[in-house]
This record gives sequence, C-alpha cells and structure tokens, in this order.
Amino acid sequence: MKKIYSLLIMMVVLFSFSACNNEWEEEQYQNFISFKAPINDNGVTKIYIKYNAKGLVNYKLPLIVSGSNTNANNVTVHVAVDPDTLKTLNIERFQSRTDLYYNELTSQYFTFPETVDIKAGENTSLMDIDFSLKGIDLSEKWVLPITILDDPSYNYVSHPRKNYRKALLRIMPFNDYSGVYGGTAYKNFLKGYENDAAIVASEITGYVSDENTIFFYAGTIDEDRKDRRNYKIFVHFDNDTKQLTMYAENPEMEFKLNKQPYFKIQESMDPTLPYLKHRYVTIDNIDYDFTDYTSVPGSRINYVVRGSLTLERKINTQIPDEDQAIEW
Repeated sequence: MKKIYSLLIMMVVLFSFSACNNEWEEEQYQNFISFKAPINDNGVTKIYIKYNAKGLVNYKLPLIVSGSNTNANNVTVHVAVDPDTLKTLNIERFQSRTDLYYNELTSQYFTFPETVDIKAGENTSLMDIDFSLKGIDLSEKWVLPITILDDPSYNYVSHPRKNYRKALLRIMPFNDYSGVYGGTAYKNFLKGYENDAAIVASEITGYVSDENTIFFYAGTIDEDRKDRRNYKIFVHFDNDTKQLTMYAENPEMEFKLNKQPYFKIQESMDPTLPYLKHRYVTIDNIDYDFTDYTSVPGSRINYVVRGSLTLERKINTQIPDEDQAIEW
C-alpha cells in the first residue's frame, strides 16, 4: 500500500513540474511598448548632449517591448511631440510660477522620425533624435516631450502607464567646462563689508554657451530666480594661456572684473576603481563686482564676489561614448 501512495505522490509532483514548465513557455504579460526614460524628482529625464555648433549630435532613445518572452512580431511604433503633457507637468509642479516652467524645445533644434521599427526576435530598438543646438539659450529650461501614439490600425499597444509611454527629455548640452561646480570657496560679500561673513552656495552651475564658453549666474543667483537671465556672467576658456575671459552682456548689472582669473585642469585615476578617471577643472582668482538691481524694487544692492570654483567629472574609461562615460 505504501508503494502505491509513494508512486501517486511522485506522479503528482512530476505533473506539477510539467505544468509549471508549460506555463512559463507562454507569454505572462502583455507586449506593451514603452520608452526607457526614467524621470527624476522634477518629473523629467535629463539627457546630456555634447555641444557642437558645427553640426548635428545624435541621441538614441530606447524603445522597449514588455513581456516574458522574446517579441515575435515586426512592430512599427509611431511617435510624436506631446506638448499637452508638458503643459500639465508645468501647471501641477509650478502652478502660478510661470517663470519656472519648462519650455518646449522648438523644432529648429531637433529632428526625429515619425516611426521606429522593432524587429521580430528583438525586445528593444533605438529612436534616433538629432540635435542642432547652436545659439540655444540655456537660461530657459528646455524639454522635448515625446509620446507613443496609439491607433486601432497599429499592431501594438503603448504602455498604459503615462510615464512609460511618454518621455520628457530635459536637454542638457555639455562641453569640457560645464556642469556643477563646488561653491563653498566662492564667497559673496555686500560691497563695503568684505570683512564680514560671506554668503555662499554649495553648488554653482555652469551652462554651455559655446564649445569653449560657459555662463553662470552672478553671486548666488540660480535658475529658480525669476529674473535670472539678467545676471548671466560668461566665462571663456583659453586652453593655450589657461586664462579666462569673464564678461556680462547686461550693462544694468554693472559687472566689473577686478583681477585676471585663470583655470587649471587636473586628472587622476581612482585608487580603488582603476577604470574611473577623475577630472577636475578649477577656476581661480575670481574677483568681480556686480549690482543686483531687481530683487528689491527701487534699490540697487552692490556685491563683491571672490574665490574659486571646482568642477569634478568622473569618467568611466571603459565606455567609448563621452556622454555615457561621464557619471552625471
């Protein structure tokens, strides 16, 4: 009798394993189409594009077919610009602060195809977006909003979750000198009170102006200030002399450079990660005056700014594509 029970139990176990195996041979999910564009805390996806005023720069945005099995069909995905989603994001995130709204990237700066093919036997494809960013003003926050289109005639269904079927690409051009600088040694004083405590910001962002020029906002002004575009200070890097040309285009801010600033670049390999290179750009001998003429109506506040700024980039030398190699 015991032998019969043992045989029955063995048959049940074998049948169970067989049923499980057959189950996993079938598709467990729906084959939705989505972008690979994870959003950050601000509701957008930052993409870093090497600035090139002389030509196009290509960015490849991944498209994904969900599912437990390999995609079995040739799929033609239809994509388009999606201004409505960007408008909704701006209202929900910034409400009446229209000066903080993301701006839709205008068509003069990009092109992409209306359709992208995903081949049978492949679960991903790359959507080519070509950018031409010469002359772009980065005092505005530019976003390229893209969506996957649905239609009964298409042989696919986009992902039902909005943040999967849409991509809100925050455009971040970079050159060799742009990025987030440490600002603790960058000291701001009220003019005439240089011996008092300094005003400092932990970070100062340098934005691209051209291949060898960046701009940052005067003092501790940042991109959350309504009138930030009035306070741009441009910094041109001369690789031959290691000197900097600093200037402002707005005469109202009364920018005055007091000393000749210069820069240095240092590189070193990480002591524990041999593939990781550290590249430091240090701006020294900063000393300038400027006037804040808008924060207090009817008043002009004069500042002196002195000190240095340092940018660190961590570069994975095993990755050939520069935008991917930098650990942003």
